[in-house]
Amino acid sequence: MISKGIDWVSVWLYIILVSIGVLCIFSVEYHNDGNIWQNIIGLKKNYSRQLLFISMSAVVATFILLTDSKFFTATANLGYAFGILLMMATFVLGKDINGSRSWIPLGFFNLQPVETCKIFTALALSKYLSRPETNFKNPRSQLIAAAIALTPAAFSLLQNETGLALVYFAFLIPMYREGLPPVYLIIGFSFAILVVATILVEKNLLALILTIIAAIVIYVLRRTIKRDKAVLAIILGLWMLCVGIQRFAVPYIFQHVLHQYQVERIMNTFGVDYVPEAGTAGLSKKDQLQQHKAKKAKENYNVKQSKIAIGSGGLWGKGFLKGTQTQGDFVPEQHTDFIFTSVGENFGFWGSLLVVILYLFFMLRVVFLAERQRSTFTRVYAYSVAAIIFFHVSINICMTVGLAPVIGITLPLMSYGGSSLLTFTILIFILIRLDADRQMILR
Repeated sequence: MISKGIDWVSVWLYIILVSIGVLCIFSVEYHNDGNIWQNIIGLKKNYSRQLLFISMSAVVATFILLTDSKFFTATANLGYAFGILLMMATFVLGKDINGSRSWIPLGFFNLQPVETCKIFTALALSKYLSRPETNFKNPRSQLIAAAIALTPAAFSLLQNETGLALVYFAFLIPMYREGLPPVYLIIGFSFAILVVATILVEKNLLALILTIIAAIVIYVLRRTIKRDKAVLAIILGLWMLCVGIQRFAVPYIFQHVLHQYQVERIMNTFGVDYVPEAGTAGLSKKDQLQQHKAKKAKENYNVKQSKIAIGSGGLWGKGFLKGTQTQGDFVPEQHTDFIFTSVGENFGFWGSLLVVILYLFFMLRVVFLAERQRSTFTRVYAYSVAAIIFFHVSINICMTVGLAPVIGITLPLMSYGGSSLLTFTILIFILIRLDADRQMILR
């Protein structure tokens, strides 16, 4: 039976979030001058097409629940290879959408392999970490796991999908749960803090601050240093590394690795005026600044309109189908990346808080499912699902309120789109299927 062992709490949370999503998509497209049923039957609107994607997702979810759990372990590596091939196929068959060549047209909808590859990556990583011979304390095993997680991210960067590439770093969370040394996370967070400091603080002042911090550490550990000179060498080495990253590595990444629009979005997020060197030859500094301000105002339009829409909802919202900002099409991409603006305007602060709580409860439920597993495979997979949802939700909501750069991250289960909805449906229902066999040891 399909209901045996199924976690219906997760199923109902999925249904509630999908339902809220389609209502929000409907609210931004609703106009009194159209026949709703004709639009639904004719698939003329995004909400009608989203209903089609929901129906497809329901069929896929049912099929997954009827599948033997061993199928997912048996085909994990094959699926991963297929996912990588799909990503490679975009370079030949890909369609350019908003400057990103990461879509494969399939007629009635466009497939985004970088989205679907998250499923295959989660399964492949779970397969590798659940092998009896995998010793995750071994650096070789850590490197292989990192390669499994980050290879799709590398292809995503080549497709100009920086936002979705960042999501693949979510797989560090299940790795940490399985024994990845905390030092890697500390290094990662320290690097992120140093990058932000490099953006916000003048380079000579930041170098001076780093030097003062190093001097304070040396003074505090002076007795230890007297006994062991290697401690001093480590402190000085870390100081040189931090100054080197701040003076050379970060500028190199911004100038030669990231695209100009990506750098500008990052700078705009932190309120820093950034005038690119390229394309400004022959212009005075004043003209360069004016040109940049005009471009910055245009690029900030999305976030500005998003914040206006969310703020206009107040505490209780304007009411369903009464939003003037979202129905007036003031917010670009309001049915996809900026769907949260519809929540904020229609249902206000309390409605937005309720949606955030639903996502939080969903993630905590997934973690609960993870911790009750006998199988390492299912536990790693569950943590992968929770981490992916966490990254998407946190980045998307921060993006809509101006706390993160606009990098094209969808809101799980709520944003319009077949690829996104099907991906999260498959991710979630594979977990529900695996959890139904939680007493089984899967490898």
